[in-house]
Amino acid sequence: MRLLAALLIGLIFGLGISISGMINPAKVLNFFDIAGTWDPSLAFVMVGALCVTIPGYRLVLKRPAPVMESGFHLPDTKVIDRRLVLGSATFGIGWGIAGFCPGGALPALGTGRVDVFLFVAALIGGLLFARVLQSRVATDKPA
Repeated sequence: MRLLAALLIGLIFGLGISISGMINPAKVLNFFDIAGTWDPSLAFVMVGALCVTIPGYRLVLKRPAPVMESGFHLPDTKVIDRRLVLGSATFGIGWGIAGFCPGGALPALGTGRVDVFLFVAALIGGLLFARVLQSRVATDKPA
């Protein structure tokens, strides 16, 4: 049941990303081109998402636990550290260069475009590299 729910949620998300045009990297890059061919549609998509997410979180977090899980998995810290800043900067730079973020790239795989597959391959490679790096840093720390 959990897998079916995840599939349905993913399909709804992918459909929304596709309908909004956010699987098109040119549309996303035009949002960042303020001095040129600026396209504000990404801002409207984000505001629309917040209009649904904020009340949704308020309603859901009043429950003792999620429907299909024993408890909520929320961040346990509000510390803004080096790791968070570097990760956010890497995400933003990659998004600005490629015009894809993971949420938009996965539905875009359905277009069959080579650049999308290259991006997703690079994304997976980056995730694996980060895991290896993280495990090495963890084992190098003195006890």
